[in-house]
Amino acid sequence: MAVILAYGSPALGHVYPLAALLVELARRGHQVHLRTMAGQVDAMRAAGLCAEAVDPRIEAIDGQDWLASGALGVLKRSTDVLCRRAALEVGDYRRAVDMVRPDAVIIDANCWGAISAADAGDVPWSVFSPFTPYLHSRYAPPFGPGLRPLTGVVGGIRDGVMRPVVRMLFDRPVLPRINTIRAGLGASPVGSVDALMRRAPLLLAVGGEPFEYPHPDWPDTVHFIGSCVFEQVPRPEPRWLAAVDRPIVLVGTSSIAQGDERLGRTALLALADQPVHVVVTFPAGIPAGLPRTPNSTVCRFVPHAAVLDRAMCVVTHGGMGTTVKALDRGVPVCVVPFARDQAEVARRVQIAGCGTRLPPKRLTPRRLRGAVLRASAMTAGARRVATGFAATGGVQRGAVLIEQRLLSVRARAGTGLPASPPRGGGPPGAR
Repeated sequence: MAVILAYGSPALGHVYPLAALLVELARRGHQVHLRTMAGQVDAMRAAGLCAEAVDPRIEAIDGQDWLASGALGVLKRSTDVLCRRAALEVGDYRRAVDMVRPDAVIIDANCWGAISAADAGDVPWSVFSPFTPYLHSRYAPPFGPGLRPLTGVVGGIRDGVMRPVVRMLFDRPVLPRINTIRAGLGASPVGSVDALMRRAPLLLAVGGEPFEYPHPDWPDTVHFIGSCVFEQVPRPEPRWLAAVDRPIVLVGTSSIAQGDERLGRTALLALADQPVHVVVTFPAGIPAGLPRTPNSTVCRFVPHAAVLDRAMCVVTHGGMGTTVKALDRGVPVCVVPFARDQAEVARRVQIAGCGTRLPPKRLTPRRLRGAVLRASAMTAGARRVATGFAATGGVQRGAVLIEQRLLSVRARAGTGLPASPPRGGGPPGAR
């Protein structure tokens, strides 16, 4: 049995996918310790993990995305949050290592300070990304704007022009702050967030083809491990859900306030006259003044598993967690992206043929109704994506990679034998 420490970002959309992998590692007999958001400590302990909260000062840093002006404003606030948290993560991560004495470490891709501390340390480490990782590939557009993949000369020219722009907007404000932290740790500077991610001896990410674009030029250290759906302790099905006798359209907004409540409002109006039951969730808080419609239920949380079993479509802001959870069950999605990585998620849904994409500037009841009806007919595409997720080997494959690439290094180092990890590949679609 090995001792594994996981250091997570304090966001629900990051906690649950990481927990899916950690629960599998615990099932295999390893002792798994998690540092996570305070509100999820009890749930993680109930799942069999040794959980403690991150430094409360880290979780208290909030970018208040809903106050930002446009996507660039959200990007500026989001990266500022990650950099401010990174400065606090170093000491918090080191305290966790001193307490746990792990044989291997798994760090959330948004914990740039903890990543840098692990890079400067001597414990075998890895990165877990609950979204498509920030890694350059000449086979895909630069990550961020949600550009449609283009091949040939035109695609090459467009991507060549856009990459420096994306680097300027994303890397330039981040690198001085991250490299200051790294210098204090004695770690070498990095020239981009891409380079920071590539420092990891192993990077595991949510996703898989055909939802994800092919990246044949990515190194063998990078592996997709499917949907990473965390199965929470079963809760009783709500009484109102048992009484619903129509197909369900599930509408989900972000668990972090970002001004996407108008997606829920618009969906209620758009589907009021349709032969469906609309379930709208507002995990960041139910807003006041919502329209009342006879075929809807509005709540803060609902057990997704019970709803998805009966859903014909999921309408989402494009959070990776909700999107892949729906697709993993073969339920098509309609994505209205607002910020962060959501434009990339929406474009992947469109390209994979597993749902529809509606830009938020075009969000009206009529357009949303049409996008939902079109998406509902794309079940075959959603099932193809579910098959692709399964083909990666899922969290089971992720656990094997942790054991082979990290734990074996630790074990061999203890024997005095060469510590180079095995480089075996995964099943088709694992990268």
